[in-house]
Amino acid sequence: MIPKILLQKAEELEQKAAKKYPALAPLAKQCFLNTIETTVTQLDDGSYFVITGDIPAMWLRDSAAQLKPYIKYADQDEDLKAILKSVIQKHAFYINLDPYTNAFNSRPLEKGYSEDDLSNFQSGWIWERKYEVDSLCASLYLAHEYFQVTGDKSIFTEEFRMMIQKIADTFFTEQRHDRSPYWFVRENAWAPSDTLPMSGRGRPVNFTGMTWSGFRPSDDSCKFGYLIPSNMMAVVALKKAIELLQAGYDDKVLESRCYSLAEAIQDGIEAYGIVDHPKYGKIYAYETDGFGNYNLMDDANSPSLLAIPYLGYKPADDPIYQNTRRFILSEDNPYYFVGKAAKGIGSPHTPPRYIWHIGLTMQILTSTDPAEKQECLDTIARTHAGTNFMHEGFDVDDPTQFTRPWFAWANTLFAQMLESEVADA
Repeated sequence: MIPKILLQKAEELEQKAAKKYPALAPLAKQCFLNTIETTVTQLDDGSYFVITGDIPAMWLRDSAAQLKPYIKYADQDEDLKAILKSVIQKHAFYINLDPYTNAFNSRPLEKGYSEDDLSNFQSGWIWERKYEVDSLCASLYLAHEYFQVTGDKSIFTEEFRMMIQKIADTFFTEQRHDRSPYWFVRENAWAPSDTLPMSGRGRPVNFTGMTWSGFRPSDDSCKFGYLIPSNMMAVVALKKAIELLQAGYDDKVLESRCYSLAEAIQDGIEAYGIVDHPKYGKIYAYETDGFGNYNLMDDANSPSLLAIPYLGYKPADDPIYQNTRRFILSEDNPYYFVGKAAKGIGSPHTPPRYIWHIGLTMQILTSTDPAEKQECLDTIARTHAGTNFMHEGFDVDDPTQFTRPWFAWANTLFAQMLESEVADA
């Protein structure tokens, strides 16, 4: 059952889009409803499970992002509130089970997608155990926004507090990855980026204060273990955790721990994550190892460097962000492609010269230039290949060639952006 408020808001979005951006009106309603219509399922125990789209597993990051456009309406509809609260509880259950897992099954499976993966922890609940810092951050972002909207203190269970503790413990451990129990090897990996080098431990890193991540939000392995956008997200997420602890618990020790972690990670970003580029000036690197090696690029998937203001780490007018943005949106970024039909940011996760609708949408969400926004909106309108849905990546020369026809996160992020753009229509 679709909560009535979402049906109402989908109709309103379609009507407003028809007035302001007619070419995008056919996408408005179905993209807005895509997550709730096709990926949210009530399980036998009454809880809710959110698949990512064409993969039958629940990613912590994706599920939080998919539901984000709905959260602001939670105080207007009890059915929607129940779904969101249940997903928050499920995130807590999963993270307490294993904070290194990025995607989970709806029930324990004897055999599943991860059955041939090698790691130091096994469970039937695990779909995939690729450790990604942003997955843990996403759960805190989701809960924080839900509480801001609803004031619902019933989410503050002991299991939820334990989740915050588990996240803090994991970030602390991974500040010195050499003491970490985590390793991951995928046998018969489709590409080197589908597993971790150095016997599953990843390449060596120096201590910086930042926290190590095995994989990017694209689920590709990091080249260097300090993924700057994910560390930025961690700084913001830990501050959100402090606010949640203050609202629901009396745990000054855990509050202090989250504060210290946020301070150390931010210091590490600013001390080790900035490069003086000869063309763009001071810019944020995508990854570093703390030994002076940098990966200068950006990936369309969020958290990304492009998404810095969206994540809440720095404002859009921050000088280093603006320098970084100019680099990202140029062909000096190895994953920025210009073609006959479009231009934008792609990913090593998808074929060469494929750009992502998530990247175009994030470009709009973080832009302060109306002309740039309009150009991206026009690009989206002509590159959905007549499906009226967003895709993962598409060929910059031929948008009829694309990956993932069903990608709920891309759809609801687009709808979230469109709501903002037509608010005054």
